[in-house]
Amino acid sequence: MAYTRKDVSTLTSAEKRRFVKAMLEVKRRGEYDEFVRTHIEYYTSDGEDGLRTAHMAPSFLPWHRRFLLELEKALRRVDSSVTVPYWDWTRERSKTAVPWTKDLLGGNGRPSDHQVTTGPFAYAHGNWTIKEGVTDGEFLTRDLGRARDPIALPTKDELESALAEPVYDTAPWDSTVTKGFRNRLEGWGTGRGSAAWRNHNRVHRWVGGAMLGGASVNDPVFWMHHAFIDLQWYRWQRRHRGARYLPADPPGAGDEQHERIVARHQKMPPWDVTPDSLEDVSRIYRYA
Repeated sequence: MAYTRKDVSTLTSAEKRRFVKAMLEVKRRGEYDEFVRTHIEYYTSDGEDGLRTAHMAPSFLPWHRRFLLELEKALRRVDSSVTVPYWDWTRERSKTAVPWTKDLLGGNGRPSDHQVTTGPFAYAHGNWTIKEGVTDGEFLTRDLGRARDPIALPTKDELESALAEPVYDTAPWDSTVTKGFRNRLEGWGTGRGSAAWRNHNRVHRWVGGAMLGGASVNDPVFWMHHAFIDLQWYRWQRRHRGARYLPADPPGAGDEQHERIVARHQKMPPWDVTPDSLEDVSRIYRYA
């Protein structure tokens, strides 16, 4: 039977406690740091050689869908009632509202070093020491809204600009494409400031701190953010009936993207799954 992912703003106090407890236990077991390592390993930009699966590629959405499912499996091994809630950043836009509360993810980092000092993931409690990262820092950091160079969360209209795209993705299948749902949602833009970061990408920059770069999994909000991104793929599929993951076939030998992206029926590292197999997950979970 399919389980339900809820809007984080609707969670009861008991649901929040169970989610936090399960997250901390997955961390205590050492499993959580493996998720961080995996994301760092597969955070490959289109300026690098080799296969891209997690970012700047069509498989951005199915890769993170599977990544979410793996984390959810770990959580549910601890507590079978727990699922990953989603954070609707088009509605919950305050730095002090859900999910930035003491009973859930804790709040913003302090001005001096951006260290998060409130909530269950604060370093001082000893339950959330950063062990895998791009720096040597051991504490969780945030800079909500980017105090020195303010940035705004994406709006409903900006999200709609992605959902309105009728085609999943287009050549050259990287961060430079200006049409297609995948990159409009992933958010690689042009120019400077907010214009350079749309939707998914701008949320990472709005949170700041640990949410910047390949080690962004160190902030538990990563999962709530990506659950909302996953929900957008689900909504896009319902709006554009019959539209499929693209490319259907791998780019040929003369194409610059040859063996650099995953086509619909190709295996998607590090898992033995294809994008095709992840287009319909209705038997696994649904969204409230």
